Amino acid sequence: MAVTLTNIKPFYLLNDFKLVNLTPGSILIFRLKSPFLKNYNKIFAGRINLKPVFLMDKIQTIKSIYSQISLVGAKKENYVLATVTSVYGSTPQKPGSSALFGKSGLIAGTVGGGAVEHNISNIALDAVKNKKSGYIKFNLTNQIDEENGPICGGGMNILVDASPEKHAKIFASLQNSLEKRIPGILLTFAESQNQEEFSIKRHFLTSENKSEAGSLLKTDVLKVASEMLNYPVRSDFREMVIQETKHESRQYVFFETILPPPRLLIAGAGHVGKALSHLGKLLDFEVLVWDDRVEYSNKKNLPDADHTFSGNMKKIFNKAEPDKNTYIVIVTRDHKNDAEVLKTFIGSNAGYIGMMGSKRKIVQLKEQFIENGWATPDEWNKIYTPIGLEIHSKTVQEIAVSIAAQLVQVRNEINVKNG
Repeated sequence: MAVTLTNIKPFYLLNDFKLVNLTPGSILIFRLKSPFLKNYNKIFAGRINLKPVFLMDKIQTIKSIYSQISLVGAKKENYVLATVTSVYGSTPQKPGSSALFGKSGLIAGTVGGGAVEHNISNIALDAVKNKKSGYIKFNLTNQIDEENGPICGGGMNILVDASPEKHAKIFASLQNSLEKRIPGILLTFAESQNQEEFSIKRHFLTSENKSEAGSLLKTDVLKVASEMLNYPVRSDFREMVIQETKHESRQYVFFETILPPPRLLIAGAGHVGKALSHLGKLLDFEVLVWDDRVEYSNKKNLPDADHTFSGNMKKIFNKAEPDKNTYIVIVTRDHKNDAEVLKTFIGSNAGYIGMMGSKRKIVQLKEQFIENGWATPDEWNKIYTPIGLEIHSKTVQEIAVSIAAQLVQVRNEINVKNG
């Protein structure tokens, strides 16, 4: 909420107060200080006006495009959801890529950028006004001398949902599953009403509601959805076409695997850990940061982290159950902490474990781990150390980039292997 205070000079700063269950016209007691007047410190009581604020920055911190719909909807303005459903040849995006558009253009996400997104933005603007959903086919085989024409060489089909707010409950269920780290399948049914307009319905299927929701689905649809749910693969997006000859209409069914984001656990909130937490967020990881120093591991110091922890390392890490979607980066302030963290996770099911250190440090730790039976040679050889891709990095930011690049490389290799 934004607070409008009247008759207050611009250089006064609000200090130490919270807004709790306030309504327009509420009386707020607050203290004002001036950065320019040392002894200025007065208590005021005043009536306030409350006005909802739509924060774009907040939208960008949420992983799923579907999670953002509730935030966009809070603005109470019309918007549309565009989704790439199929492609052929060379294209700027793949099936499952989605974007939200409003009357001012792109809000979040992408369906390809450039000419494609420009054209979709124009189509979306019309859909915002007339509330008609459609299924658009793009040919990307223009010549290079054609103005504003995409020249990728392939083609894309894009579904434009003019009323995603109708499926708010479905998207809320999807978000709830993501927060609980429960995989699911988003089913989108698009049926042609005429040559220009489609009606759209959605279901979200998980292991928890499969028996209930499954009764509403046709056998062939449920079969595909169940297969995808039993063997979930990130970025798995499928299409089924059902021809209804009786009514001369065509129905498309789109299946999209929805998985919780991979977790990036950073042990160490120093310079590299902080820079990596920012990059990890941009790369769609759920970022968790631990440091034994509370003044380092906190939300103020690490604004991009989803969760911050400090204190006794063993008590915190012993609760962790890393799986193949867990990526662990060890960059603590000293080699003893590094070793303790590594002892906790080496041999686990984590998809990635990397540790920063000099070659000399790594040789000594390897000997220590194997001699003490803390790890087998095979377990040690799975550790990425020295950490990061070799890009001759020198600065903190370059080191963080090299680590982030390696995380992306390993994540994509895992996705390809599972696919």
